[in-house]
Amino acid sequence: MKVPKRLAPLVEEGLIDEVISQLMSGKEATVFVVRSGDDIRCAKVYKDVQQRSFRKAASYRDGRKTKNSREARAMEKGSRYGRQVQEESWQNAEVDALFLLANAGVRVPQPYICTDGVLLMELVTDENGDVAPRLGDVDLSEADALTLHGQLLDQVVLMLCAGVIHGDLSEYNILLSHAGPTIIDLPQAVNAAGNSEAQVMLERDVDNLATYFSRFAPQLLTMHYGKEIWRLFEAGALVPGVALTGHVDIDTTPVKLDELMDELEDARFEHEAMQRGEPR
Repeated sequence: MKVPKRLAPLVEEGLIDEVISQLMSGKEATVFVVRSGDDIRCAKVYKDVQQRSFRKAASYRDGRKTKNSREARAMEKGSRYGRQVQEESWQNAEVDALFLLANAGVRVPQPYICTDGVLLMELVTDENGDVAPRLGDVDLSEADALTLHGQLLDQVVLMLCAGVIHGDLSEYNILLSHAGPTIIDLPQAVNAAGNSEAQVMLERDVDNLATYFSRFAPQLLTMHYGKEIWRLFEAGALVPGVALTGHVDIDTTPVKLDELMDELEDARFEHEAMQRGEPR
């Protein structure tokens, strides 16, 4: 096929020898199947910043570092420069996460290089060497669903042990490769220790898995794997391959609203007194 404009520099530099076909096009990127020497890989071409939506970006940016205060202000204001910085941050987050997770043994596409808004990485294939299907495109038996669900929980745990949460995990960004379920699309990946919404994102990822697999194994909806994983993580007891039960003790004691309001009021008065320099 004709070489897309965004891939031309990689062809000129010898990083890509042939563009074979377009694999998919989404709201964030277009992915092509390419040949690099004797290897078949894929090239993820991020769409222009003006074509991208950043409605959810604020919560994912929490905990990410910026080079300087100027960039941080520009991103906050949403200026043209700020959006460009944000786009670069978005791309770098995916590349950094892929390298980190691949080194940690998580099943993700092996990244090779990211340049000029193009990420060159491994093409994930099935046992026949064809492009691996998405989880959401495959019918499953109850037994297969339970097996895959367990394998993916292991991957989520392995990711969290490496300090990373996917943040948008679903059946649409999981490929069924010859090596097992492979997780893709990580531009929104967050630092588990640095993001104030990390627990919410982790539990949402795990709940998304349960919701999908419950189509084939309804009993998964009664489990609380997300809360169990996070509790183990907070306690420093989360390790790769940890045995999960899906059961946690959930406190259902009604909140005593009057007592809570009194405590908040006392805390406010104490804070105001400290601000005035008064003794506690």
